[in-house]
Amino acid sequence: MEPASMTEPVGGAARRWQWVVRVVALVALAAVAFVCLTAWAPVVHGHPAYPVLLALTAGGAGVALWRARRPRARPGAWRLVGRGLLLVVAVGWVAAMVWLRPFAALQPALTAMRSDGAVTVTESATRIVLAPAAGGGPTSTTGVFFQPGARVDARAYAAVLRPLAGAGHPVVIAKQPLGIAFLALSAFDGARSALPEVQRWVVGGHSLGGTVAAMQADAADADRTAPAVGLLLYASYPAGDVRGSLTAAVESVSGSKDGLATPAKIQASRADLPADATFTVIEGGSHAQFGAYGDQPGDGIPTITDEQARRLITAASLRFVDSVSGG
Repeated sequence: MEPASMTEPVGGAARRWQWVVRVVALVALAAVAFVCLTAWAPVVHGHPAYPVLLALTAGGAGVALWRARRPRARPGAWRLVGRGLLLVVAVGWVAAMVWLRPFAALQPALTAMRSDGAVTVTESATRIVLAPAAGGGPTSTTGVFFQPGARVDARAYAAVLRPLAGAGHPVVIAKQPLGIAFLALSAFDGARSALPEVQRWVVGGHSLGGTVAAMQADAADADRTAPAVGLLLYASYPAGDVRGSLTAAVESVSGSKDGLATPAKIQASRADLPADATFTVIEGGSHAQFGAYGDQPGDGIPTITDEQARRLITAASLRFVDSVSGG
């Protein structure tokens, strides 16, 4: 006697697959619509990689719906396996598109993105540049390159970093592909090419961005041209031991109420950083207060206001950048 799966009508399995394809395709379209409706500004202001993938997702879902308009003949065993794998990949892809939805920049970061008589703000597909305005005072030859935290709108750091540009230090904030710093390893070299007048760089970053910044500073601290002379960590730490290789000065700024880069993790990072690294703790500060993008899952509850935290973080950053500035 043959198994039931072998004796059911040929059209039954085909029709079920047809509906599976339709459901997954509709979920994919819904996911794209959700991202666009809830995070349109950070999507269009971010690196183009994510909107391109969203467009491909919507296009692929449309093609799948068109192909599923009528059932096809029952496939062979190997094609069934292929369909199963394709289904797993499709579901994973859609889930990834939703997970990559960025944390949107909020006020006062959006206001800080406007140019005025002190700071000129320019934005491209891959970076934001906060530059001292022409005629607004002397411009330092020491600049700051900054890597945002994972999936955080690059504009979210404009308010905390803008005062550095106002003090004369050009600031470049990377727009990372898909909001992942590890996909922006070449962004520092791009910034150095775009601002050849900057002779020395402080490389910094928040959270995962700081981990990648440590790698970039370690790789560029011995460069003859536009070397990395400082590493500025916001609620972050290196991925491994850089004590014997990193020659750039290090400043670690962290929050005592951080639920992600916890005080214990920051304390443990001392063993991986040069002995002369300095540590500034923002008492009452949380992980998300290093930018302006709202609450972050897993974070602690701050006991100081966002404005208080931002002022303290900016002050610590400016002291450090000035201390390593070559002019």
